Amino acid sequence: MITGKKVFLTGGAGFIGAKLAARLVEYNNKVTIYDNFARNSLKDTDLALHPNVRVIQGDVLDYVSLRDAIEGHQLVVHLAGIAGIDTVLRSPVRTFRVNLLGTANVCEAVYEVGGCERLIDFSSSEVFGQVAFRLSEADPTTIGAVGEQRWNYAISKLAAEHLTHAYFKEYGVPTVSVRPFNIYGPGQVGEGALQRFVLAALAGSPMKIFGDGSQIRSWCFVDDFVDCILLCLERPEAVGQVFNIGNPQATVTVLGLAETIKRLLKSESAIEFVSRKGVDVELRVPNIDKARALLGFEPRVGLEAGILRTAEWYSQKMK
Repeated sequence: MITGKKVFLTGGAGFIGAKLAARLVEYNNKVTIYDNFARNSLKDTDLALHPNVRVIQGDVLDYVSLRDAIEGHQLVVHLAGIAGIDTVLRSPVRTFRVNLLGTANVCEAVYEVGGCERLIDFSSSEVFGQVAFRLSEADPTTIGAVGEQRWNYAISKLAAEHLTHAYFKEYGVPTVSVRPFNIYGPGQVGEGALQRFVLAALAGSPMKIFGDGSQIRSWCFVDDFVDCILLCLERPEAVGQVFNIGNPQATVTVLGLAETIKRLLKSESAIEFVSRKGVDVELRVPNIDKARALLGFEPRVGLEAGILRTAEWYSQKMK
């Protein structure tokens, strides 16, 4: 267990950041949430009122403010970034700026102020391209065609990974990179398919699927994911490594996911198939053997249990 530390979370007001902050706040001296609040899961919690929490409205592109805010923290988790395919397609230049230059600013700030015991950089399973079936961290990543805007996100995250590890190799900054695979759960904000399906099912609205629904995904409940992030902060074996984090046992087609949600929630929502321009990910199932071996990570929440817990949270919010 992490105790007595000062922890700094860029993007800490986001879905995963708020969950991580909630797990850290009781046993550590300070948890600083640094965010521009483009997405805000913090509003659904009491975290901002906790005496161990400090909230700073800031941007990772503002190097001076970022460096000054980071100083004095022992653990840094860099969650801030542009995410969600629709957002990426609308703002490809900002995607590169935030994901690459923002990460460069975090790495340089940590190096300049010193005293950091762990820096975790959030990458993405998108670095594996359209097809990834049980690929390990040592398998080649895939760079999509130039001009296909979806891959702007993947390339920005992959470049940030390389930069983060360069700071480890050259300057000894104790870095870790993590590649999340379809994280979901209560409090999610953004563009996740599972969240969209649950909200539609609860409202009786159409559940819209892009394409024919044959795309395959593995879904990881947010509590399991946060468990692994805490292990990355605790375990010395994590330093200098990259980890796939997900739940390969919770694998289903997108159509199968919609049908499962409809069944579990006893929803009358219709399932509709709609088109979307550009490429899609056809297959994405993680290999988490490395996280199991080095960190002792094991996802515990099955897909149906996670859906029900997610739906219960949103149902309460809709009342």
